[in-house]
Amino acid sequence: MRIAEVAPLIESVPPVLYGGTERVVAYLTDELVAQGHDVTLFASGDSRTTATLVPICPRSLRLDPDCRDQLAWHVIMTELVAARAEDFDIIHFHIAPIHFPLARRLGVPHVTTLHGRLDLPELVPLFNLFDDVPIISISDAQRAPLPQANWLATIHHGLPDGLFDFHPHAGGYLAFLGRISPEKRVDRAIAIATRLGWPLKIAAKVDRADAEYFEREIRPLLDHPLVEFVGEIGEAEKDAFLGAARALLFPIDWPEPFGLVMIESLACGTPIVAFRGGSVEEVVEDGLTGFIVDSLEEAIDATSRVDAIDRCACRNAFERRFSVRRMAEDHVAQYARAIEACAGRAATAV
Repeated sequence: MRIAEVAPLIESVPPVLYGGTERVVAYLTDELVAQGHDVTLFASGDSRTTATLVPICPRSLRLDPDCRDQLAWHVIMTELVAARAEDFDIIHFHIAPIHFPLARRLGVPHVTTLHGRLDLPELVPLFNLFDDVPIISISDAQRAPLPQANWLATIHHGLPDGLFDFHPHAGGYLAFLGRISPEKRVDRAIAIATRLGWPLKIAAKVDRADAEYFEREIRPLLDHPLVEFVGEIGEAEKDAFLGAARALLFPIDWPEPFGLVMIESLACGTPIVAFRGGSVEEVVEDGLTGFIVDSLEEAIDATSRVDAIDRCACRNAFERRFSVRRMAEDHVAQYARAIEACAGRAATAV
């Protein structure tokens, strides 16, 4: 199958540091190549891939101090994809919704994975208008605000089997990995750890948009002797960081679309204590791979019992449910479905 993967340009594929969408695109693209497909990746020029790379901009836009208009590069990319559309059996977009008007006019089979939150009021009229664009969700929960969208399937993320080692023995600290923002609630993680008297390590990115929140709400909490702020870490550092943790704290306060860090933690054998919301109930098996809670008091109690979770069960759940092979095979099945649907529409038109 001749496949085009169209990635966001904010981060490289895979990212050097923080970045979920581009990381998933990297795993998917390389696995599709390994399974024998002819894959072309449209991405930033500093991306690393086994596919054929079409570099759009010299480097990832977040790390480019000279880039002031990220939209411009994405418009250039959609035009370059359109110019080569006939070279592919299927085009897989990860940049919604900028390509919607173009994609529906290409006449080439395409699918779009939505990677972000969808509970925004302005998305309702958008998907009312583009209710024919074939969409893949990354969790069933993600779909809820937009039932009118043309959903093909839910495909949970997956990771390469050898990316993270299994760590059978827990270390002494709790871990928070992600970004500092109001919806990620690192303040809850700090409260849980300090109430229990357990050390907490925070490996997190601070976006420019969240810098004021970080300085006002979070930085004062980092002075506690049990709290260590590690800062933003890359993929190479995650294995040791998550693997040595007693548990991952995932204290979200928003409808999480997926939460890649949860399956990274499971791959290490590290259990999760997560607040209920979004995809959490689709990823964490309550009582088996961690605990799902609804309040800070429940979270403190659950974390105090986290050593009862079998770390082998966490790793087994990862291997059973979240492998990159399964993710790629699920996508290939939806590519075939989209190709068949496009052929059917063409035949009907004739």
